[in-house]
Amino acid sequence: MIIAGWVEGYIANAVQTPAFVRITMKTIRQLAADLASGRLTSVALTQDMLARAEAHRAHGGHAYVSLDGEQALKEARASDALRAAGMVASPLAGMPISIKDLFDVRGQVSSAASRVLADAPAASRDAVAVARLRAAGAVLLGRTNMSEFAFSGLGLNPHHGTPRNPHDASRVAGGSTSGGAVSVALDMAAGALGTDTGGSIRIPSAFCGLTGFKPTAASVPLAGTVPLSRSLDSAGAIANSVDCCAILHAALSGHAPAPPAPSLKGLRFGYTADYVGANLEPQVRQAFERTLDMLGAAGALVEQFDFPELLQLSAINSGGGLVAAEAWHWHRDLLEQQGAQYDPRVAARIRRGQQQGAAEYLDLLDARAHLRAIASDRLALFDAWLMPSVAIVAPQVAPLEADDAAFFATNGLVLRNASVINFLDGCDLSLPCQARGELPVGLSICGVHGMDERILAIARAVEALLHAASP
Repeated sequence: MIIAGWVEGYIANAVQTPAFVRITMKTIRQLAADLASGRLTSVALTQDMLARAEAHRAHGGHAYVSLDGEQALKEARASDALRAAGMVASPLAGMPISIKDLFDVRGQVSSAASRVLADAPAASRDAVAVARLRAAGAVLLGRTNMSEFAFSGLGLNPHHGTPRNPHDASRVAGGSTSGGAVSVALDMAAGALGTDTGGSIRIPSAFCGLTGFKPTAASVPLAGTVPLSRSLDSAGAIANSVDCCAILHAALSGHAPAPPAPSLKGLRFGYTADYVGANLEPQVRQAFERTLDMLGAAGALVEQFDFPELLQLSAINSGGGLVAAEAWHWHRDLLEQQGAQYDPRVAARIRRGQQQGAAEYLDLLDARAHLRAIASDRLALFDAWLMPSVAIVAPQVAPLEADDAAFFATNGLVLRNASVINFLDGCDLSLPCQARGELPVGLSICGVHGMDERILAIARAVEALLHAASP
């Protein structure tokens, strides 16, 4: 595995918590067991992750736009006191979680990693998702960096710096929840709260070797969140395992935790070469096909099916799609007043929405309803739809920063697969499926609207198979 020099230095010099071993890559449930047994306290866990975050920043890292160490330690002390009194709200009790910089946290500014909102009033209350994490006992560590206004799948940010891939610092971490993914990958949070409009949870999860869950959009309220597209936005988690994502989703959605993993034997998985299977990098294709073979060998029924209607998506979204139309609606006054403060690439994409009229917008809504109906029929035959989360491995940062044409072409390819699920209003969990020593590749396990708990359960079974093959 390729590790950047500054990350090696950070890991070698990471502050150790006295009397405790390193916490590297433990799941939320494992950390919760350590807390329950007394082997660890929330204060010690929070101190450790804050120390890692500070070391990351000192070595030039850009995962966090701000840390709230004093308040986080106050929350951790309160969590330890409640635990000592026998009160444990959930498996998230005392767990340090990072928050994407577009969720309101009372007393803080939600800038969406932009200069445009840097001087906006502080939030008077928490976003619903943040309030639910607090109610579950989570400790809020800080606000994570992101593509400005969440409008890119690559994670470049000219205002706060670009978070780099923890497996190769010359590459992107993926966007838009770039900082959230890096915070988990480098043990600077036990999980990350993010949003996903066209892949913004699943792309950085895939690029950073993590697990990310994009739920059905309506399952987690978005009140108190800076929007990108009211039709496509969803809130979910990036973490170290399917179980971590299930725990976080249960808190965020208020739904019951996902059921146990089913047997893979007899499950029916579909995949398609149409659209989402085209132009795959060799490593991605090999990892995906290897996983399909493993599922078949485990007794699952793996079948290719045709979904040619997906090829219509390029034409449907040729004018910028729902994202540009709805982003323009929210940003039009800000662009008029402060357009020079935007990342020019973000501003250019938002302004595409200005060219859409009411008729074009209604055409988009009709096209979405039509494709959703087709998907419901096509996917009814399968327990889950499988696809590569992203068609390529994480690209190099330098060419993207230097060349607008390379940026936009790569961004479109990176978003292509994941954005299908947002357009269909489905749910999708991205799971690492690369071979040991390779750059990360994500496997997407997808379902239609409302299949969230079923997809999480199936993902548990697939994860167990992949772990058994690569212990």
